[in-house]
Amino acid sequence: MKKLFLAIFCFGTMATFAQKKNAVDTHEEKMEWFKDAKLGIFIHWGLYAVNGIDESWSFYNGYISHENYLKQKDGFTAENYDPKAWASLVKKSGAKYSVITAKHHDGFALWDSKFGDFDAMKSSAAKKDVLTPYVDALRENDLKVGIYYSLPDWSYNDYTHFKRNEIRYDIKKEPKRWNTFLNFYQGQLKELADTYNPDLYWFDGDWEHSSKEWEAPKVRQMLLDRNPNTILNSRLKEHGDYATPEQGMPITRPENKYWELCLTMNNSWGYQRNDHDYKTTDQIIGIFADVIGNGGNLLLDIGPKGDGSIPEEQVEILEGLGRWTNKHQEAIYGTRSGIPKEHFYGPTTLSKDGTILYLFVKGDPKGEVVVRGLKNRINRIWVVGEGTKLSHQVVGNVYWSHYPGITYVKVPEYVLDENMTVLALLLDGEVDLYREDGAVIESN
Repeated sequence: MKKLFLAIFCFGTMATFAQKKNAVDTHEEKMEWFKDAKLGIFIHWGLYAVNGIDESWSFYNGYISHENYLKQKDGFTAENYDPKAWASLVKKSGAKYSVITAKHHDGFALWDSKFGDFDAMKSSAAKKDVLTPYVDALRENDLKVGIYYSLPDWSYNDYTHFKRNEIRYDIKKEPKRWNTFLNFYQGQLKELADTYNPDLYWFDGDWEHSSKEWEAPKVRQMLLDRNPNTILNSRLKEHGDYATPEQGMPITRPENKYWELCLTMNNSWGYQRNDHDYKTTDQIIGIFADVIGNGGNLLLDIGPKGDGSIPEEQVEILEGLGRWTNKHQEAIYGTRSGIPKEHFYGPTTLSKDGTILYLFVKGDPKGEVVVRGLKNRINRIWVVGEGTKLSHQVVGNVYWSHYPGITYVKVPEYVLDENMTVLALLLDGEVDLYREDGAVIESN
């Protein structure tokens, strides 16, 4: 009997282990495209683009009345909206996916929803579904589709929160109202899932309620039941697949294996006509290099106007970014995080097999760049995007010491890229670094 019990126990343990392993393998497989993509374009588009005010927050914080905020629906014409041109620009930038605000906290939906009438089709001057043609255009360009969906809906009468100092009701006292809202928002999510089958859901606003109140595990399972390969960000009360830091580049490499920095081009998510404080193309490329060097993705935001046109400054930045990503694609897509910063002063990435080290060189290095503690022999060095072969010198590598010395790579001025130069170092095997404090070198 004991032998039978032991056999059953061992079999059950092995089966559980196999299930967990398969789950990990499946998760890693579904996250592969996201890990390889590196760049996405975020689009904040809604009523707020008409007057160029803060999206949703402007009435929530009392900068404008809710009534006047809603008047913007008469100016949301989308008359110059060209979804094919949008998707083409996204692809030209070098992005592999795009996330669009299907519904922000104000509750205005870009698609023709069967749940309520506050959407582009029924409640705006556009009088049309503006989400579907963009999703179709992304698919036509082989770009992954991301749907941003706000969990809160501050305009919905049966949602708890309305303004910063105005709460409609307490869930414990009026549970039926909350259930009405749960059915509403989960119904919209089912609608989005069935209509668009997104590759990625980008949730927001989860701070207003607990995981239990949102029914987050249920929602996650509902979406995965419809598409097991869909990806969720972390803002479903941590029931997601990747971390989403916002605006500030992490100082240290995030612990999460999968992460994405969402970043505005200026200081606003949606279109604001008075915000001209744009980052330069150089600055954005520098941030992008830092992000991918630390194993993350950049989700760069644009804010179209209420008529659907994209501001010229934003187009210019995306085109400039596209020139650079197209030239340096071998060092960007499908790579993995690079070597620690103490080995090279700038961002780095590695090929998946770890045998090619890419160095991102900011500015003019005045003739050479330095790599410290590289144990590998370098078989070849070239300038990414143009192929020029470069020479190098190893200094301080002596036969009686384990210390591998310092590698100096010669970088002539004529190979420098106008934004950021990338060098490829082909190693004799997987990258191997000297990570000790130092070595005593005695003279002989």
